[in-house]
Amino acid sequence: MEHYTEINAKTVDKWVEDGWEWGKPVSTKACEKARRGEWDVYLTPTRPVPKDWFMPMKGAKILGLASGGAQQMPIFSLLGADCTVMDLSDRQLESERLISEREGYKIEIVKADMTLKFPFADNAFDLIFHPVSNCFIEDVYHVWRECFRVLRPNGILLSGLDNGINYLFDIDEAGKPLTVANNLPFNPLKNPKLLDEAIKNNESIQFSHSFDEQIGGQIKAGFLISGAYEDYNGSPDCQNSPKFATAQAGIPAFWATKAIK
Repeated sequence: MEHYTEINAKTVDKWVEDGWEWGKPVSTKACEKARRGEWDVYLTPTRPVPKDWFMPMKGAKILGLASGGAQQMPIFSLLGADCTVMDLSDRQLESERLISEREGYKIEIVKADMTLKFPFADNAFDLIFHPVSNCFIEDVYHVWRECFRVLRPNGILLSGLDNGINYLFDIDEAGKPLTVANNLPFNPLKNPKLLDEAIKNNESIQFSHSFDEQIGGQIKAGFLISGAYEDYNGSPDCQNSPKFATAQAGIPAFWATKAIK
């Protein structure tokens, strides 16, 4: 069997082809607004990242970690940042190339697997923007260590995190009670039934991660957590999934954190 990250990359490629919400590049209108200093970006589905979480953009070296799809990096680039995007999905990276050509800015595009050592030198970046995506990998501790390594002292790590609630439930019709179907942690690599179902249905192989891994892991890597908030499911993609039920029930499904090296 292919390595699970390769399966996930191909699955994301297919989602992008099918019109996935998080694979739709930023519009020309949004780029025009960014040039005027009017912008928002998202680590989680519905809440924009506070502006005071960012450093001045002009000249800042920013890594978009597993954030391909041309939703955030174009905004940062048009604000004057020196951007690099790292992702494993060909379609997400192709969107980055197309939008950079359309809008006339330069960006370094890197295809790489975040479960491996990042292909960057120590102390290379001022800011890492990491929207919800580590649900596609098993070991998040490695990611936090690598983020710490490639950030400069006082550098900022902004992360969107799935808190695991989405993996508990079976699909429910709107208005019906939520039904717990899975134990946490949700890990198909340790549950043959879940893995077989994912492969059979051509789905991505995803993982839940605990507070200890997500927040404690950043602290263990050496970061200081200096900001945090919760968010809810809100994407159109969740209308026929357990995520819709959790949104209807008012259950927060995501965290966002600001961490300082």
